[in-house]
Amino acid sequence: MKNKIDFSQPLMVLAPLAGYTDLPFRSVVKKFGADLTISEMISSNALVYKSEKTRKMIEKSPNEDPYIVQIAGNKAELVRDAVEILNDIEGIDGIDLNCGCPAPKVFNHGSGSNLLGDLKKLEEILTTVKRYNKKQYTTAKVRIGVNEKIPIDIAKAVEACGVDFMAVHGRTRAGKYKAPVDYDAIKAMKEAVSIPVIANGDIKDYEKAKEVLKYTNADGVMIGRAAIGKPWIFYQLKHGIENISEEKKREVILEHFDAVINFHGVHGAIMFRKLLHSYSKGYNGAAEFRDIINRVSEPQIMRDMIENFF
Repeated sequence: MKNKIDFSQPLMVLAPLAGYTDLPFRSVVKKFGADLTISEMISSNALVYKSEKTRKMIEKSPNEDPYIVQIAGNKAELVRDAVEILNDIEGIDGIDLNCGCPAPKVFNHGSGSNLLGDLKKLEEILTTVKRYNKKQYTTAKVRIGVNEKIPIDIAKAVEACGVDFMAVHGRTRAGKYKAPVDYDAIKAMKEAVSIPVIANGDIKDYEKAKEVLKYTNADGVMIGRAAIGKPWIFYQLKHGIENISEEKKREVILEHFDAVINFHGVHGAIMFRKLLHSYSKGYNGAAEFRDIINRVSEPQIMRDMIENFF
């Protein structure tokens, strides 16, 4: 089988972000330069117990190729069942196990970054994904520990499960999104294993991406929160450009809006408000614009306002 993911150049990956990286957003960043897109985190339980909403979260845009679905879980048999369901869905190229989410409801359930506190458990779950996965890739997204940093132990445990590559967010679970990102830890993990390692955490612009790639020797960068309100960051990375024209920004925002309405229906306009809050940051008159947007729920009116404002 031909390798769909090419590491000969640094890979530009969109991180899974709950509530943001839905199909419309992924299709936009894909069009504007992301090499790889990943679904929002899918609960194994929700998938196995036939949640309709979860099924919709797995759908992908035709341009998302390659495409990976990320699952979370802490019980081997449930994870196995979830993988078997995904095996039957066309168009998925890989399954990623979330071993990094710091959210209390995920952590307290024993999933996400909780697995980093019990590497035997992590290996059991990740090996289960690997064993039953019939897709081309098995991957994992990790942090560098729960409270203490144990990057090398984590890297070796993940590699031992036979994954194709891993993404590393350079903070502990305790560090949430505030502590400084430990790029030394990512660098050490890259040196400790022979599989590709993707660096994640506070990569906010083109300059930072270049710096992190050079320093850690990682095989790619994964960008999450920095892409909200700035999905053209992938376009900048792809083309090696610092600045992006206002026309290009407007094109991306309108494309994103149309995709949201297309996928979510009329309700998409209300969902798009929070995205416009991010998109309008730094613009003159942004505060007034947000106030008005918060009261608009009619797609055509909102689209006209976007055209006029940007």
